[in-house]
Amino acid sequence: MAVPPEAESEFSVYAIVRCGGRQEKAAVDDVLTVDTLAGEVGSSVTLPALLVVDDGQVISKPADLGRYQVTAEILGPVAGPKINMIHYRNKTGYRRRLGHRQHYTQVKITGISTAKSGAGKTRD
Repeated sequence: MAVPPEAESEFSVYAIVRCGGRQEKAAVDDVLTVDTLAGEVGSSVTLPALLVVDDGQVISKPADLGRYQVTAEILGPVAGPKINMIHYRNKTGYRRRLGHRQHYTQVKITGISTAKSGAGKTRD
């Protein structure tokens, strides 16, 4: 079964990166919401790659992954959705309302490249 042309990605390079306790799929120019990262807005961070797909070739060996580098730019802090909790105990008059918003950092993937040669897909 053929894939329609509009379903194909502009870049055929993407990586699975570790951000905090989760794994995210990252392609060039993607904006990801990840756990809070230390750093200033506009600074660059390097994310560890767990798997790289480069023009249909899947790279998952740790020795080969060491050559690849995923760089991202910090866009700024954001807050997650509001989570409301209510504690209630029957026949005692005990009611308690709690709320929480998790803090995250938004990052924009600027490049997935080989660390030594500099070749690969990067943002122009």
